[in-house]
Amino acid sequence: MSPVVLQMEGLTKRYGAVVAVKNLSLAVNEGEVFGFLGPNGAGKTTSINMLCGLLKPDAGCVLIHGQPIADGDASVRARVGVCPQNIVVWERLTCLEQLQFIGEMYSLPGRLARERGAQLLEQLDLCAKQDKQARTLSGGMRRRLSLALALVHDPSIAVLDEPEAGLDPQSRIRVRDFIRSLARRKTIILTTHNMDEAERVADRIAIIDRGELLVLDTPEALKRGVGEGDVLEIALNGQSGGDKAQQAYQALREVTPQVALDAAQGTLTVRALNVVNLLPSIMEVLARSGLQCNEVRLRANSLEDVFIQLTGRRLRE
Repeated sequence: MSPVVLQMEGLTKRYGAVVAVKNLSLAVNEGEVFGFLGPNGAGKTTSINMLCGLLKPDAGCVLIHGQPIADGDASVRARVGVCPQNIVVWERLTCLEQLQFIGEMYSLPGRLARERGAQLLEQLDLCAKQDKQARTLSGGMRRRLSLALALVHDPSIAVLDEPEAGLDPQSRIRVRDFIRSLARRKTIILTTHNMDEAERVADRIAIIDRGELLVLDTPEALKRGVGEGDVLEIALNGQSGGDKAQQAYQALREVTPQVALDAAQGTLTVRALNVVNLLPSIMEVLARSGLQCNEVRLRANSLEDVFIQLTGRRLRE
């Protein structure tokens, strides 16, 4: 097993009566892509700010290579690079100038900072823009520049907060490929609301809610925890809230116990091993109940299924 490079031990942060993070403990291994997920208001941003040394916890500590990041040596904090969700660039500086500026802030010689900056711009398809002011860049280019700014001082840990937010499909694929290229050479901590993104790139995933850790495991293990087999989604024909749907729901539970009725969405969801073999029995139950289907969809368990099961369907502000 790879050595642990980052540890959160009993992290707690309060804002008045609100407990934003509660006794959070986890370890991140060297060279892994670690997904850090949670709904809005779950405590992700507060946790990241403590992880980076930007916020002091009320209790607990963060260790980078066994050394505390809060009140510790500046060289410890320099081992972490942060790409924030809100893009921060200097409008009147060129791409290369601001990469050199950030590098020098981390005590790199100017020439080395420019060399690293030029390499990152090439890797992120921004080489043609290196002498252009940031105010001339598109939103996707700014996002990629922000990613380069987090890495110019060559940190061993990169914290990427929603790195694909607002990107078009081409830029999203480019950034995703770049993150994959960093894996094993650096430790990546990735926050995202894109479950597909997390499932594609993360080695392990932690899901938190209301400041507490709910689960931590590989994507495959988390999906197995939702239930074995495939998922059958049945869109009902406008009758989801009636007695017929409730009768069908109860009857389907005799076919397989893992059935859910979402009256708001008008869907029945069935999970089972070899669910295709159960389809004739399922359709017979629906027919006896007098229900008609608009659509039947078959898919595998997804990380989104895990996320919704753990955190619920209620909207968060």
